[in-house]
Amino acid sequence: MKTIFIVIGKTTDRRIATLTDEYIGRIGHYMSFEMQVIPELRNAKNLSQEQQKAEEAELLKKTLQPGDYIVLLDEHGKERRSIDFASWMQKRMAAAPRRLVFIVGGPYGFARQIHELAQEEISLSQMTFSHQMIRLFFVEQVYRAMTIIRGEPYHHE
Repeated sequence: MKTIFIVIGKTTDRRIATLTDEYIGRIGHYMSFEMQVIPELRNAKNLSQEQQKAEEAELLKKTLQPGDYIVLLDEHGKERRSIDFASWMQKRMAAAPRRLVFIVGGPYGFARQIHELAQEEISLSQMTFSHQMIRLFFVEQVYRAMTIIRGEPYHHE
């Protein structure tokens, strides 16, 4: 199984990008993990929120494959403690979808059609974070989940 993390727009803060890359490298010791960056829309300021979500949806759909297990990182999704997320990841990996795909949407969230494609939605917090910070927080949680699954001392409960 391959895990794909799809994000819209590159990380402009070099410090966040460096930390994100570090955790992605750590995850690579446990599983096949890749972050795919979809370029930001051009002239997004000239688009309504709905138009922007629709155009982002078209770009996202081009990256998806039949059989993908799609999980949206969305503020309205289910929250989990780290230990519960680790258990969830272990079950997802055991179910062996060809690709487990996590997606962070654009600044206005996801178009309805992307919500309809997803099997699940996860929220990392009830708080709002920048899209760049969410990337870092998410990859750290995936790394944490892998260490919990392996019984390694990174996580303390």
